[in-house]
Amino acid sequence: MLQQYPVDELQRIVTGIARAELLPRFADVARTHKRDGSVMTEADLIVQHEIGAALSARWPDVSLLGEEMTADQQGALLADGRPVWLLDPLDGTSNFAAGVPFFSTSLALLENGRIALGIVYDPVRDECFTAVRDRGAFLNGEKLHARATGLSLQQSIGLIDFKRLPRDLATRLAGSPPYASQRSFGSIALDWCWIAAQRAHVYLHGNQNIWDYAAGCLILQEAGGHSVTLAGDGVFVNSLSRRSAVAAADGQLFGEWLAWLGITPTSAR
Repeated sequence: MLQQYPVDELQRIVTGIARAELLPRFADVARTHKRDGSVMTEADLIVQHEIGAALSARWPDVSLLGEEMTADQQGALLADGRPVWLLDPLDGTSNFAAGVPFFSTSLALLENGRIALGIVYDPVRDECFTAVRDRGAFLNGEKLHARATGLSLQQSIGLIDFKRLPRDLATRLAGSPPYASQRSFGSIALDWCWIAAQRAHVYLHGNQNIWDYAAGCLILQEAGGHSVTLAGDGVFVNSLSRRSAVAAADGQLFGEWLAWLGITPTSAR
């Protein structure tokens, strides 16, 4: 089935539109605030429309679930059971609007209730991360391989989003951090990819939407990395429920990270 969706063709669609529509508007765009307080710009809507139109023209039988849709519309598409695109047209909108050069466009294909492929594009660095289930993960065509770093947890860099964590855990991390240093960059999809590329080593984030994590989660998995939720189960579920994510590419570091957090995994992917 995946032969119907050539990743090279999809990559050209995503990178071409994101580059053309996002870079000219970077740090120079009006913003509004959605009901949940998150930022939205015209760029979010334009990229969603343009990518959606390109996908629909090429694959008319595959629906698009975009971030800028209502929850009822999104839920109906997931419940339908047919293949569906999961698109976050601009992940890191606050960064984009403020002139912080860390944002991305993320696209995944959900097929038979599983993530079949994922693409995350960073137009600032012109880096495109891709993965197809059971075929590996790539950065600009070069294969990503999770490797042993030789680092202990105390020597690692963590990508940690405190805002969406349980208060007691956030307090513990702030007061007694187990890693050498911590970052919070503001683009979930790119966070996953930077963990896959081992630019940072351990990851912790709460309340991720399916369009936030779907592509990046597969990219990490196909690179050989590991992830679970704070409850220890697999991150991906075929629903709109928000998911926490605990991850690392290095298996040894992942084990140390889980032990510090007190997590016993029931499923790691």
